Amino acid sequence: MSKIILTADSTCDLTDELTNQYNVKLYTPLHIVLGEKSYEDGVNITPSEIYKNFEATGILPKTAAVNVGEYIEYFKPFVDRGYNVIHINLGSALSSSYQNACTAALQLDGVYPVDSCNLSTGSGHLVIEAAKMIEQGMEAKEIAENLRELTTKVHSSFIIDKLNYLRAGGRCSALAVLGANLLQLKPCIEVVNKDGSMIVGKKYRGKLDNVLKQYVDEKLAQYDNIRTDKIFITHAGIGDDHVKIVYDYIKGRNIFENIYTTRASCTISSHCGPGTLGILFMTE
Repeated sequence: MSKIILTADSTCDLTDELTNQYNVKLYTPLHIVLGEKSYEDGVNITPSEIYKNFEATGILPKTAAVNVGEYIEYFKPFVDRGYNVIHINLGSALSSSYQNACTAALQLDGVYPVDSCNLSTGSGHLVIEAAKMIEQGMEAKEIAENLRELTTKVHSSFIIDKLNYLRAGGRCSALAVLGANLLQLKPCIEVVNKDGSMIVGKKYRGKLDNVLKQYVDEKLAQYDNIRTDKIFITHAGIGDDHVKIVYDYIKGRNIFENIYTTRASCTISSHCGPGTLGILFMTE
């Protein structure tokens, strides 16, 4: 049986507890560019620092993919030590990281990049699935193939309370922001699990507490074959009271064996802003 190292982009948003549990301790950080300075996601900058800068300047950072050379530098020591590498990337529609990882893999033996076709803990689901396959003794190539088939079984979406960050990032107009705020509209952003692109789904209306419950109800009712082993509640710095509302509401449904709460990485947080929360789960 070959030795396997499991790695992922920093955007998979798993907690330290989960990475320790599943022996996933290695990430390639995407880049966060603020002004003239470049940072590494989660290494030397936090979402809170991004928010503080935005409040002071009204300017969002730019995000940049891991380049080919960085991937080669990252993977090569494992290959040289006789490991196969399974690497799970941020969705290819969102970043060139996957393509760069594939280009790097062509220059190394035994590196298997996987396009998660997702973001945040949507990718994190696949990381955990990969870890379980490694524990079962599967070979790296087979694991990568199985993961690619699982991408359409991962369902990710988020409710955004305020549209200020989407406006600053050029994703909606000032007029749309004004209208949404006046009408208390909370859009649901849905991830297309064929490539990781995002679309605007239902626009909820009302106070955030009520919207979050309605959102959970409708998302869980959308599928009749939900996997019950785990669900993620991932947020970008929303209030603890709102996280608890969603956690308790899902727990009261008695569907899932494990409910994990995680904080979104800098890359994800910088695009949606602090008033964002999503549920991410899998179907059979």
